[in-house]
Amino acid sequence: MKLKGEKQESSDYNEGSKGKMTLLLALVSLISAFGSSFQYGYNVSVINSPAPYMQDFYNQTYFHRNGVPMDSGFQTLLWSLTVSMYPLGGFFGSLMVWPLVNNCGRKGTLLINNIFSIAAAILMGTSELAKTFEVIILSRVIMGIYAGLASNVVPMFLGEMSPKNLRGAIGVVPQLFITLGILVAQILGLNSILGNAKGWPVLLGLTGIPSLIQLLILPFFPESPRYLLIQKGNEEQARQALQKLRGWDDVDDEIEEMRKEDQSEKEEGHFSVLSLCTFRGLRWQLISIIVMMMGQQLSGVNAVFYYADRIFQSAGVDSSNVQYVTVSIGAINVVMTLLAVFIVESLGRRILLLAGFGLCCLSCAVLTLALNLQATVSWMSYLSIVCVIVYIIGHAIGASPIPFVMITEMFLQSSRPAAFMVGGSVHWLCNFTVGLVFLYMEAGLGPYSFLIFCAICLATIVYIFFIVPETKNKTFMEINRIMAKRNKVEIQEDEEKLEDFHTVPGGRAEKREISSSEL
Repeated sequence: MKLKGEKQESSDYNEGSKGKMTLLLALVSLISAFGSSFQYGYNVSVINSPAPYMQDFYNQTYFHRNGVPMDSGFQTLLWSLTVSMYPLGGFFGSLMVWPLVNNCGRKGTLLINNIFSIAAAILMGTSELAKTFEVIILSRVIMGIYAGLASNVVPMFLGEMSPKNLRGAIGVVPQLFITLGILVAQILGLNSILGNAKGWPVLLGLTGIPSLIQLLILPFFPESPRYLLIQKGNEEQARQALQKLRGWDDVDDEIEEMRKEDQSEKEEGHFSVLSLCTFRGLRWQLISIIVMMMGQQLSGVNAVFYYADRIFQSAGVDSSNVQYVTVSIGAINVVMTLLAVFIVESLGRRILLLAGFGLCCLSCAVLTLALNLQATVSWMSYLSIVCVIVYIIGHAIGASPIPFVMITEMFLQSSRPAAFMVGGSVHWLCNFTVGLVFLYMEAGLGPYSFLIFCAICLATIVYIFFIVPETKNKTFMEINRIMAKRNKVEIQEDEEKLEDFHTVPGGRAEKREISSSEL
């Protein structure tokens, strides 16, 4: 009894210690998020400010080649392609997640991905010198592929490396760097800095710098311990990686948890997207990530940013100063996402999702009213500004960061890559669809288009309230058991059959099954 009590006390001590943010864990989070997620955000907004100068370049290049000015319809088509090829590339990048992370690992995929970014940066930076606008459109596809991979692999990589106490906070870090990338692009894109006729090629080419930094530094950090143990079967390397990340030698509890996860899913093998979609045991997890990803992109975030400029102008802001207002909105986005990093572990994922989508829903409803009445009621333009700010706050604390955290937490190792591939594809397809459809919606419905976004937010809230569980401070296996009840499937208990890992020369882990009678 005494020995059992001592063991329990030691386990409790270890559990309490696992909440530490070690220097190595902090560095790998920052380097992977800065080298990958930052550029996703940067390239979302980098072409907004210099758009008139880039369109002039398109026209001048066409004139030099053909001796006649470019037709306005053709110019609109080219610019639409420049904008829309980015999310389309993101969709293609998401389709590459499953094969790359399974064959090259999480860290290996991030390193390979840098090739896309550096190549695109060189092409965009030299496009004016080469007198070709076609490479800009091609580069936007390449950067989209890069962003599609980065937006899925970074949350997966960091989620698998984090202790359960910090998994939510570290999982929000990629979204924080996405918002930082948007803000930096807005600042550098000011007319007085690089958002001008001479500076725009440099503005586009700067995107390669974070990738270069990541390419040089990330190889010195460990691979995901879960990938090393469960998918590669190398317990020794997984143990060494965990010891470095946690800052102490006793990582037996986490190794044991990974063994249990491997034991519970070893019969299914690795899931492809097709097997994931047809497997009953993951039905509600799959539906949940699709709903959350659709809600994230179809909730009207792009529409709010599109309307923001004219809303501020109607409130009396001079058109020459609107760019500074846009920067201030970007700053609010960063600050509120930073707040989410600190509150996600205390409030939980469900609360932030419900509160975030709730604020977005309310803002869209009130914004519809305010935009319709601002011509007759003078103070309605100021209410519109409040709605924009409240919407940004809601999206930043819940709708933007938490769905990617939930994909990491709701799936086990064998199904997680396929889940990210599905979630990422939905994310980028919805992004592309909104960009394609919104201008037609705005032309046909005007401010009433926000009622559609309001309804989508409300539907997402209802689904999350009834279906999505709280995953805060739970192991992947605990979350899997919660979802198994909803899926009406049984999970084989570890007491019935345990898996014994024996390290053999070369670091490979040899698996031997022991029945409970042998124990």
